[in-house]
Amino acid sequence: MRRITIAALTGAAVLFAGIAFAQQNIDFSKVEIKATDLGNKTYMLEGAGGNITVAVGTDGIIMVDAQWAPLHDKIKAAIQKISPLPVKYLINTHYHGDHTDGNAAFHREGATIVGQDNIRLRLVAGSTNGLTGNRSQPAPADAVPTETYLGGCKNVSVGGRTAEVCHRTNAHTDGDSWIYFRDANVIATGDIVSRNYPNLDWGSGGSINGMINSVNAFLMAANDNTKVVPGHGRLYDKRDLQDYRDMLVAARDRIQKLRNEGKTEAEVVAAKPLADLDAKWGNPANPQAAVNFIKNVYNSFSRA
Repeated sequence: MRRITIAALTGAAVLFAGIAFAQQNIDFSKVEIKATDLGNKTYMLEGAGGNITVAVGTDGIIMVDAQWAPLHDKIKAAIQKISPLPVKYLINTHYHGDHTDGNAAFHREGATIVGQDNIRLRLVAGSTNGLTGNRSQPAPADAVPTETYLGGCKNVSVGGRTAEVCHRTNAHTDGDSWIYFRDANVIATGDIVSRNYPNLDWGSGGSINGMINSVNAFLMAANDNTKVVPGHGRLYDKRDLQDYRDMLVAARDRIQKLRNEGKTEAEVVAAKPLADLDAKWGNPANPQAAVNFIKNVYNSFSRA
């Protein structure tokens, strides 16, 4: 059995892990990779870490995010059940380790890693968690994107499949991309969208207003048949996306009001401004995540 305590590891490949999984035990030997068919040779893979999207072309595969490095063999086996073709492009939605730790293994097998340039910069230099002050170490060289873009959108194409990769400014981080497979009507959002209160990484350029603006863009692109692959959790549709957006707006407005009244971070947390939302958006296994979300929203206003 292989059990890894993320916070205790010293290898560079895992030290840049996303703060959502800090200090969490993951028994990778027990993780199963679940594949969901989204139509038109496009799939969502769930395991441990960020959700993966796979689009199969005639001569290769486009993959979005890579989860943890110890899951590489299981992820690869799940993909090979879908198609024997190679992964030609691996697109990162942002730099956190639960989405990028598997980069190096797929790169060594021939995949080109694609990401917004701030992902490259943060993986090369390391980054500081604004909430905890913890400093991550630089990622291994073969885990860093080699094909980057600055802003706007970039198309990545393989064998008749095209991923429209677009930057979202200061949302979950400063390097977020969302990916639209137009021919399958599938949107992959990365951690801008999540199953619970999101991890708003304001220390790496994230902001609550950027999150809301991003979800507004997703809603404009989506229709009633769109499949939305969030960073974590079950598949979303447009109605789910609207509910999530409404939660973000409520959180922004309530916390900003208290902040504008001069209340400190601790006073805002004590006021429990999101208590009525916790049942739906909190994580029963990690109640602290709801508190952290309030803190992150509060601190993200300093970016304005």
